[in-house]
Amino acid sequence: MGYRSRGNKPLTLSGVYRIFDMPIYYGPFEYPRRSDNWYQGSHEPIITKELYEKAQEHLKRDKIVRENREFAFTKLFTCGMCQSGITAQEKYKELKDGTTAKYVYYSCSKAKDRNCPNKYIREEELIEELFKVIDRVDINELGMRMKLEEEIKRFNRLQRLATKDTPKYSINEDDVNTREYAKYVLREGTPLEKRELMGHLRSRLVLNNKKITLLSE
Repeated sequence: MGYRSRGNKPLTLSGVYRIFDMPIYYGPFEYPRRSDNWYQGSHEPIITKELYEKAQEHLKRDKIVRENREFAFTKLFTCGMCQSGITAQEKYKELKDGTTAKYVYYSCSKAKDRNCPNKYIREEELIEELFKVIDRVDINELGMRMKLEEEIKRFNRLQRLATKDTPKYSINEDDVNTREYAKYVLREGTPLEKRELMGHLRSRLVLNNKKITLLSE
């Protein structure tokens, strides 16, 4: 239908699901994300709570499955052994307590070499390797300064919505460490946010035996 994100990119399927899952459209919002700190906005709702809950019922009842699972770091890496792309897959393991754990693994797609011996790496390990990349790249290359400014403005705007009076506190971008914020995005951001962050790199990311190296274009 032609909808686009704030970054002027086509709206992804996961983006549509996130929109349906955001209660701020009828009033309340959580900040920071996953903090369980909820506020009631003073803005005018654009839908009713009943409509929001009806949408949730439909999503659960229809058991919508995202067949085209979006992984955070695919299409960002090159295999260091055969120069194929890097793909990802989910695996599930039943634990002793009866619960099931989900793991995401990244590995060579073997598009150029069916026998490529490059080792797979779990997403948690991959993120730890990306932390090392964040520590050594030129921070301006991450395009994070503009992102930080946007997030700070967003937080301050939400503060104003939550309180009709002057907010109790606001954030100044000078108080935020850009590299630490980039690491926070890698840990807690959505797949799209993580891809956008690493997509700013002008260097090529190469994955070789669970280690990441940077190659200048």
